Amino acid sequence: MARTSDTAEHVRLNSCGQGTEERTTNHHPWKKWGPYLSERQWGTVREDYSTDGDAWNHFTHDQARSRAYRWGEDGIGGISDDRQVLCLAVALWNGRDPILKERLFGLTNSEGNHGEDVKEYYFYLDSTPTHSYMKFLYKYPQAVFPYDDLVCTNARRTRLDPEYELLDTGCFADDRYFDVFVEYAKEGPNDVLARITAHNRGPDAAPLHVLPTLWFRNTWSWPDGGDVPELRGGTEGGHAVIAARHTASLFQESLPHCTLRCEGTPQLLFTGNDTNTSRLYGTPNAQPYVKDGINDCVVAGILDAVNPAPEGTKAAAWYRLQVPAGGSATIRLRLTVDGVPLPADPFGAGHDAVFAARQHEADEFYRAITPPSAGEDEALVLRQALAGMLWSKQYYYFDADKWLEEHQAHPLLGQQRQSRNREWFHMVNDHIISMPDKWEYPWYAAWDLAFHAVALSTADPEFAKEQLDLMLREIYMHPSGQLPAYEWNFSDVNPPVHAWASLFLYLTENVLHGRQDVEFLKRAFTRLALNFTWWVNRKDRDGNNIFEGGFLGLDNIGVFDRSAPLPTGGQLEQADGTAWMAFFCQNMMEISAELTVHDPVYEDFCAKFAEHFLWIAMAINRQGGNGLWDEEDGFYYDLLRLPDGTSQRLKVRSLVGLLPLCAVTVVEEEQRARMPRATAALHTRLARMPELLGYIHATGPGHLGCANRGIIALVSEERLRRILARVLDENEFLGPYGIRALSRHHLDHPYVFRAGGQEYRVGYLPAESDSGMFGGNSNWRGPVWMPVNVLIVRALLSYYMYYGDNFRIECPTGSGVLMNLYEVARELAARLTRTFLRGPDGARPVFGGTEKFRTDPHWRDCVLFYEYFHGDNGAGIGASHQTGWTGLVAKLIELFGLFDPQALLEGGKQKGFRAGT
Repeated sequence: MARTSDTAEHVRLNSCGQGTEERTTNHHPWKKWGPYLSERQWGTVREDYSTDGDAWNHFTHDQARSRAYRWGEDGIGGISDDRQVLCLAVALWNGRDPILKERLFGLTNSEGNHGEDVKEYYFYLDSTPTHSYMKFLYKYPQAVFPYDDLVCTNARRTRLDPEYELLDTGCFADDRYFDVFVEYAKEGPNDVLARITAHNRGPDAAPLHVLPTLWFRNTWSWPDGGDVPELRGGTEGGHAVIAARHTASLFQESLPHCTLRCEGTPQLLFTGNDTNTSRLYGTPNAQPYVKDGINDCVVAGILDAVNPAPEGTKAAAWYRLQVPAGGSATIRLRLTVDGVPLPADPFGAGHDAVFAARQHEADEFYRAITPPSAGEDEALVLRQALAGMLWSKQYYYFDADKWLEEHQAHPLLGQQRQSRNREWFHMVNDHIISMPDKWEYPWYAAWDLAFHAVALSTADPEFAKEQLDLMLREIYMHPSGQLPAYEWNFSDVNPPVHAWASLFLYLTENVLHGRQDVEFLKRAFTRLALNFTWWVNRKDRDGNNIFEGGFLGLDNIGVFDRSAPLPTGGQLEQADGTAWMAFFCQNMMEISAELTVHDPVYEDFCAKFAEHFLWIAMAINRQGGNGLWDEEDGFYYDLLRLPDGTSQRLKVRSLVGLLPLCAVTVVEEEQRARMPRATAALHTRLARMPELLGYIHATGPGHLGCANRGIIALVSEERLRRILARVLDENEFLGPYGIRALSRHHLDHPYVFRAGGQEYRVGYLPAESDSGMFGGNSNWRGPVWMPVNVLIVRALLSYYMYYGDNFRIECPTGSGVLMNLYEVARELAARLTRTFLRGPDGARPVFGGTEKFRTDPHWRDCVLFYEYFHGDNGAGIGASHQTGWTGLVAKLIELFGLFDPQALLEGGKQKGFRAGT
């Protein structure tokens, strides 16, 4: 089963070294330069220095061209070094727009019925893990970009109206737009070649101004920021050059001297990456040349807005192109660390030869990681999904100690002002991190990142492990053991999936590549034990092994806002929170079992987590009104405990009630053999308390499954059948493109709860939310979400490895077609994958009814990986580039292309997939 790969890209990956501090241990820094720019730094919490915490309105898109950032930079199709000292990106102007197109535009949280929402068309078409080759596409209208129309028209629409999109404005009419391809190819780790190709798709020749822009992130305006670096222009061998010089500061290492070479003799424009206080605040500028100087020179013709001397901290090479109808124009660049040997002509035949070589190597790499059984379109989807994830890396800088002091909110300094994240003053984030979406969510979220790591492991297992390591380090994890949730509120609670992801990476790396990274698993286990303790102490209020959890990442799935106090008073005992903790126990048990091979001391931990699982199972499955299982409906529900001592089940059929079936693990015969004490302790406990067997699905001697496997699960066989009958019912959960977050039953039968004279309603909403809960930009009341679907697939495969063909069920319910659970899992994976594949009509369901995407050859194969998907037709909804966890489709294509169901039953070479599925 192990796959050996010796492609050129794999060799580069292996030369990069290992560990979370590549920049200090890496002797071959192929990842030093990469797509580490954000696509939106404005409107983020880090840049919010307001008094009311309104990040969106404190730092707007209109201000962004004129105001220097504090914590990061943004750009279009850009790259930077891994500390974001020096940045390179593309600016464009069509001769009509009121501003340069230097960054992507979108609506803020209050401006549209979706919430924050990018209103641009751009695509991550390709990338290797070391970024030795990357390809990005931006579609730029030749008409005036409709900034005001997008804002005003969306403002007039209600939550019941469709989003007003860029294509709806008519700015792409008659194909009058440019396809601007931005490509990068590395000759070596410190020699990055760039190629910008603009295709005119319209019927007439059209002007296009292309301004490759080089700038330093502004550190010098802040305390201990060091000296002002320098960009200086000149010519060399008939080409324009910009030399970059930077020195170290107290908190930032120096960047080697670099030079950007620009083919030909474009006009070089220089200014400073400093705030234009005159424009923004009506006060004199501290520097004569400011951040928007290049914009003012090009668009407004203000020649003295740029420095007549060729020097500054921000510079652009101004190419004025006239692109013929149906034709194209290409610009070549080369960013090189000084001292790297170059050919006499850096833009000669060798330049394109490097691109050809790196493209060929990228093809080789993706052929090596794509299963042979995958069709051409599946291979395209896998490649673009992973390309999107690799492009979505971002340098994330946030020093909470500094940030809180600057906000006059640091508790250790006696500052009294209240501010978000005040209790996270220990935190220092200064790394390359996989983002959920570099425009809509340009910040990490703990549970998102765990799913990212699972998907990224297909392309770059080491980087995937580094991402999980980061969240567990002392400068991220709170001293209490809590993992940071997300930037808007690090203290909110995400589902505890880090243990599963860590185990997944360990096992699949072993099975697919023949490597056992025991040290990684040990580090994860030690820190996750602290996190487990935090959960037990903080989220089990009454010590009864039923967990509240709160928000748990599912936004508006419940009757109430689960992050806020209940309108009824009392507390909410959550089926999902309790199921997540049962799952956490099982993952820690399995990690203990793996580590026991290398150190017998871990056997005791296995017994500890097994026992804790028993208490949770007893609590969730208690009979009568105290448990969360409803015998009449055959489903798990949240339980509302009221201040007067009474309780009520909130009978919403949602993913909340499906998650208990995900708490399942199979126990291999060899695992039992290597842990005799833990196994004996568990049997002793069950012998002394035989009533516990009534609360779990477990097996003892004489009741083993396929390949002598045992099973430990929250859900018994009888309950599994009852739940799956709903899951596989196309009138309930089973949609044509995956499992819906809410049963379609609630379309005609909404759940209504009345309290305090108000009515709280949960109805089936297959697309956007009609509620403002959590800003209205994330709907869990009907759409299909990839990450929880993948966990259900994993659960089905686990049950299959125990039952084999002895468990068969109708799929879909009522069809008369009986399937074993592997076949059910494969059917679900196929439905999820079909979201992105061309159907019989040639269109991809992800594009919904948007004709341009469905039929135009320049659009239809540019796949978008949305945050979630319409529950009935598969159309993409939410963040259009949330390739993070939706990139899991690549893992589905990979694994189902490798699975041999018979081998899964028998164990042997594929037994490592018991947790990796």
